This record gives sequence, structure tokens and C-alpha cells, in this order.
Amino acid sequence: AERLPIIKLQPAALLDWSGACGASEALLAQAYPKARRMAVEPNAAVAQQRRQARKPAWWSFMRPGGQAASVLAPQEVEPGSVELLWSNMMLHAAIDPPALLAQWQRALKVDGFVMFSCLGPDTARELRDVYAALGWGPPGADFVDMHDIGDAMIHAGFADPVMDQETLTLTWSTPEALLAELHALGGNASPRRFQGLRGRAWQARLMNELRSRAQPDGRIALRFEVAYGHAFKPLPKPRVQREATISVDEMRAMIRSSAPTTR
Repeated sequence: AERLPIIKLQPAALLDWSGACGASEALLAQAYPKARRMAVEPNAAVAQQRRQARKPAWWSFMRPGGQAASVLAPQEVEPGSVELLWSNMMLHAAIDPPALLAQWQRALKVDGFVMFSCLGPDTARELRDVYAALGWGPPGADFVDMHDIGDAMIHAGFADPVMDQETLTLTWSTPEALLAELHALGGNASPRRFQGLRGRAWQARLMNELRSRAQPDGRIALRFEVAYGHAFKPLPKPRVQREATISVDEMRAMIRSSAPTTR
């Protein structure tokens, strides 16, 4: 959100992708009170819950930004319908990121822009080190490096992608509190995770390992790498075919048109 002022374009319509998880509706309403706001919810159950929960009051149209965003499924988004596509902390959860970026690119108008944030590969490095040291496999899904995301954006047809990142350190008073919050954030979604149920002995060992790595003040810390990106949708480039066929008459016409005239 702090990067929005550098974009001079004022969108007439914007799309908040997976808005229920991104928690950005109030921020976008404040930043663009006159814009038509739409939210995409890929999960059908979440979309239905949001539609039922946000039936606007009869007086909502009387105040700027008061009209609730309409909720759409991904397939309901019209191509080239918005100037801003916003996605907060969602891209890292995509099963097929290139396909998702292609959806974003189609939804934007030419010269429209996308802004997003997601988790990077250094997230929860301390917990990953614990699992690796004990031979337990990964504690979570692998996240894509921001440079690879920038390359994927170019491949999807975006122009001038800008990527940067920061590392946030969060701390907890107990390992139980840490694991409870990670579970609320989605748990272990890695396809390489242990497939069975763990026992109490395993849980006790994990707790002890986390306590042994506590900071001097006794709190347990985890780093979260947050990547930020934005890019624009350029004019489409004409496709250049590998082979072209030109007739003899066309070649003669080209030669005549390029030859100097004499008087």
C-alpha cells in the first residue's frame, strides 16, 4: 500500500484477487473511493459466504467507498476490465503460478498495473533448519524466489516488473503459540511432508528443539521473507512467424515501391 502513491494512474475499476485472505478491502476503498471495486474468490464456498455477508445497506451508496465490492469467480472476470489488479499475500499459495499470472494479465486493460505481495523462500528458515537437522522433511511448501517471479511475469506478458523484498522477524513466548499460529496460517502444505500422523514423542522433541533455539529473552523467533512486486500491461506485440510466404507479384511491387524515381 505504501507503493501506491508512485502510480499516477487512478483506476476506474480494480480487482482484489482472493480478497478474503488479503484483508485489503478497507485500504483499497480509502485509496480509490471512486473506483468500481471487485473481488475474486477462487474458492466457491468463500465466495458464497462473502456474497451473503456483504449485501449492501440501502444507504451505502450515499458515502464514498460505501458500496461493497462485488464478488466474482475467476471465470467471471471479463478480459481487459480493470486498471488495477491487487493481490495481497496470495501468490505463494497458487498451485500453478504461471497460469495465475496469465489470468491476471488477461483481466487488466492495456497500461493497467498489478500489485502483489507474497512469501519468499527464506520464510520460516529457523523451522526448516530444525526439520532438516532431524531428518523430518520440509515443514512447509517451498516458496518461489522473487527473481523467478519477475521472470515469470515477463513470460506472462507484463512489462517493467519491479520486485523487492523485506524480512520480518516475529517472536512467540512458547513453541505451542508459534505452532498454533503457523497452523492457522495454513499448516504444512508441502506434497513432500510426512504422510502419516505424528506421535506425542515426536511433538515433545519438536517443542524441545524450538525451546533450545530461543533468543536470550526466551522468545522463539521466525523470519518471514515478504516479496513485493508490480508491473504494467503493455500493448500487445504482433506475433512474428518463423516462416513467411511472399508471392512474386508482391516482391515486384515491393521493389517498385522502394526504387528511386527519376525525372
